[in-house]
Amino acid sequence: MMELNTQRMEEFKERYRYFVAFVAVSFFLLLIWLWSLQVLKGSEYRRLSENNRIRIRENPADRGMLLDRKGRILAANRPSFEAYVVSEDLKSSPEALTKIGEILNVPVETLRERVQNQKRRTPFRPVKIKSDIDWNELAKLEFNRVHLPGLIVDVRPRRSYPYGTLASHLIGYLGEVDENDLRHSKNGSYRMGSQIGKYGVECRWENDLKGVDGGRQVEVDAWGREIKPLKSIKPFPGNNVILTIDLDLQKVAEEAFQGKMGGLVAMDLKTGRILAMVSKPDFDPDLFARTITPEEWRDLTENPHHPLQNRVLQGQYPPGSVFKIVTAIAALESGIITPNTQFTCSGLFPYGNRDFRCWKEGGHGAVSLHRAIVESCDIFFYQVGLKVGVDRIAHYANELGLGRLTGIFLPHEKPGTVPSSSWKKKRLGAPWYSGETLSFAVGQGYLNTTPLQLLMLISIVANGGRILLPQVVERVENIYGDVLKEYPPVEIGRANISEKTFQIVQEALLGVVNEPKGTGWACHLKTIKVAGKTGTAQVIKLPPNFKRGDMSRLPPKFRDHGWFVAYAPYEDPQIAIAVLVEHGGFGAVAAAPIAKKVMERFFNLEPSSAPKGVEDSVGNAYDD
Repeated sequence: MMELNTQRMEEFKERYRYFVAFVAVSFFLLLIWLWSLQVLKGSEYRRLSENNRIRIRENPADRGMLLDRKGRILAANRPSFEAYVVSEDLKSSPEALTKIGEILNVPVETLRERVQNQKRRTPFRPVKIKSDIDWNELAKLEFNRVHLPGLIVDVRPRRSYPYGTLASHLIGYLGEVDENDLRHSKNGSYRMGSQIGKYGVECRWENDLKGVDGGRQVEVDAWGREIKPLKSIKPFPGNNVILTIDLDLQKVAEEAFQGKMGGLVAMDLKTGRILAMVSKPDFDPDLFARTITPEEWRDLTENPHHPLQNRVLQGQYPPGSVFKIVTAIAALESGIITPNTQFTCSGLFPYGNRDFRCWKEGGHGAVSLHRAIVESCDIFFYQVGLKVGVDRIAHYANELGLGRLTGIFLPHEKPGTVPSSSWKKKRLGAPWYSGETLSFAVGQGYLNTTPLQLLMLISIVANGGRILLPQVVERVENIYGDVLKEYPPVEIGRANISEKTFQIVQEALLGVVNEPKGTGWACHLKTIKVAGKTGTAQVIKLPPNFKRGDMSRLPPKFRDHGWFVAYAPYEDPQIAIAVLVEHGGFGAVAAAPIAKKVMERFFNLEPSSAPKGVEDSVGNAYDD
């Protein structure tokens, strides 16, 4: 019996040692875990704990205003009620999100998706679920807030555009920052949900406009409801940007374009500052300020007329007869012709296996350069183009600003296309044929330009070769009115063309608008001498027996584009303008009257009707 008890005692001692070892190891592991929680991860859990009790509420800065050259507001800010949720607080009441969705008339699946898609969100950071909530929604949210943990309703500054769509392509629009914006932002100045300029001046002058955000610390209860404020930092508003455009001139230009598509741009010839910029169709930047819906975005991007495209900078079109200015300068500078050189226009010019026509049936007869420009004789320029050659014409087109970016500080500008024999060989792998020069000489074929480039062309001619940088901003000021940045006029070059050549062409352009048979009669002013050039750019190749007077029988998308470029006063040029009316037909009929309205407003003249006889001079014209 004693032996049995001794044996059991030994077994108990053995098991006791294992038990003590197990307890010791367990306590050791527990100590390590506690040390890890309190020492290694203590600061992290302390931060989470504080975030659960103390929250940061952002206080975005007011964005700087956009003003016209006379200080009138084009873009400002307004208060907007916005709804947010803190996803961590929703865990205690999952049905809260459903109730919020019912009040805001937003599907709960959409709300869940918005909350879950915030990949880079820090813990307890609010997620915006709806902007610009109305008074009824606000009242319902506030009434039910006690039952809606995690809900925050805050007032934020929201961009406001008092004139709606006016100058929308120049002003641009805002949008919420995306992953790409966050990667490129400096000093972490943007967070998910922040607004950032996406287009136009709003984009290019973002750093000046955005301001410095503030914030406040608040203590919350277990339901995420605010108990009391703790600390706050006031935001500092962004700087104001003063544009070069004139609101009155912009309004007149937009009204003149009512019901039409195309672009208009006007420039101060003394400074290079843009006075008006119109692109039609346009868009309402307020759609983006209040967070555009997928349906609204789809309507804009899938619209066949491309309302988001700034046609002044991005629209590339054949310039039609406006390009005869370039062909004339190339011929004069090369010594191929003189002002007295004559060619005969019979209305038809056979070349190769094709007949090239003039817009005037029966022709102009014997024509010299001045009359060829004034009446826009095609056959004169067909023959001049053949003698000058494609490469010389291309050279002077480049001298006059075509085929390259103008340097305007706005995004997405297109360079256009000025073809040459080497360009065609490189681009298409084919030689240049002399028959193609005929089309090129009158602004057709592979040639493409933007309205801004044709504005530069006419401004260079008006200024005798001086090339000014087109600018859209005059200065940047802080909220106290102190000037932080100025943008003085910049001469970026001078065209290598003689003064005599410019004088010959200028006199002809004066005749286009002021001589009875000039194609630009529709822009004639009684007290101001205007010089200009009309143009009509063919969109599709028409059958030989098709008469331009029957253009209305074609679907709108196949009709010609109408051009008009001009400057005034002739003696001391102050303003230049380029007008394009897409599928508008004759430039003399569609584009010149629009330019006239802008000129009348610029010079404070009483509006007048077209001079008598203008319809007779252009009624049968296809080219102008």
